[in-house]
Amino acid sequence: MTFASPAYLLLLLLLIPVIGWYIWRLHNQDASLQISSVSTLRQQPKTTRIYLLHVPFVLRVAAITLLAFALARPQLSNRWSSESTEGIDIMMALDISGTMLAEDFKPTRLEAAKAVATDFVMARPNDQIGLVVFAGESFTQCPLTTDHAVLVNLFKSVKFGMIEDGTAIGLGLANAVNRMKDSQTKSKVIILLTDGSNNRGDIDPLTAAEIARTFDIRVYAIGVGSHGQSRALIQTPMGPQYATVDGEFDEETLRRIASTTGGEYFRATDNNSLKRIYEQIDQMEKTKLRVREFSKRSEYFMPFLLAALGCLLLDIIIRCLVLRTLSN
Repeated sequence: MTFASPAYLLLLLLLIPVIGWYIWRLHNQDASLQISSVSTLRQQPKTTRIYLLHVPFVLRVAAITLLAFALARPQLSNRWSSESTEGIDIMMALDISGTMLAEDFKPTRLEAAKAVATDFVMARPNDQIGLVVFAGESFTQCPLTTDHAVLVNLFKSVKFGMIEDGTAIGLGLANAVNRMKDSQTKSKVIILLTDGSNNRGDIDPLTAAEIARTFDIRVYAIGVGSHGQSRALIQTPMGPQYATVDGEFDEETLRRIASTTGGEYFRATDNNSLKRIYEQIDQMEKTKLRVREFSKRSEYFMPFLLAALGCLLLDIIIRCLVLRTLSN
C-alpha cells in the first residue's frame, strides 16, 4: 500500500498534545470524599458507565487517526513489468606518460581525464568496463567488470611513474584488444586517450587497430592537449622540474585508428571539451533497454473515512445516551 499524499500523516502528531491534555484533565478533576471505610463500596458491582468512561475519548482519537489516513489517500497498485537490458563492453586505454601532467587542463591532463572518465563509468551501470594504462609499457589496471565502485577506486590510484615513461600507443591499444577479444557481447568499444605520438613499444598503432577490427571492436580515439605550448611539473633526479610540453601530436594516426575500426576521433583542448566528448560517446553507445510496464492504482480512502465517521457517531451516542450528565 502506498499513499498519494503522505504529508497528511503528520496530522497524527496532533494526538500527542490531545492525549496529554486528556490525562492532565483527568488528574485535576479527581474528586475526594471522606468516609470511614471503603470496604462496602468495593463490594458494589461496577456499572456499565464505569467501563465506558474513557470510550468516547478513545473513539475520538481513533477518528482523528482514521481521518489522517483517509486524507493521505491510501492506494493499492497491481503492477507488472518486463525488462530486458543488454550492456556493452568498454575498455578504457589511458595514457599516463609525463606529458599528461601538462597544466593546460585543470589541474592536469591526467587528473582531468580520470575525473571525466569516472563520471562516464558511473553513468553506465549495465556495462562491463575495464582500464588499461600505458606509457613506455602497458598493463591492465582493471579487467572488464560490472563492479564500478572497484573500478573507480583503481582509477583514483592511477598516477604518473607507475611504469616507465614514454608513449606506447600501439602497445596500450593491443593490450586493451587482448582483454576484449574473448568477450561474447555484441558491442565492444575501446576509448583510447592520449596526448602524444607513438615512440615506444614493439606494436605499431595501426597494426593494433587492424587487430581490433578483426575482433569487431570499435575504437574512439581522444587526443588531449591545447594548441600551443604548456608546462608540466615532472619528477626528475634533481627533484620536481617544470618542462615545456608541445600541444601538437600525431593526430593523423589517431584518426586512422578510429576510421579503421569504425569509431571516431575527437580532439579535447580543455576540461569542458573533454567532458562533451565523453557525453557524445555516451549517447552513441547507449545500452539497449526495453521496458513494458502496466500499473493500476485503486483508491482506498473511503473505508478509512467511513470508519472515522462511525467512530464519531458512536462517540455521540455513548456520550448522549449512556454517559449523559446534568449541567447546572
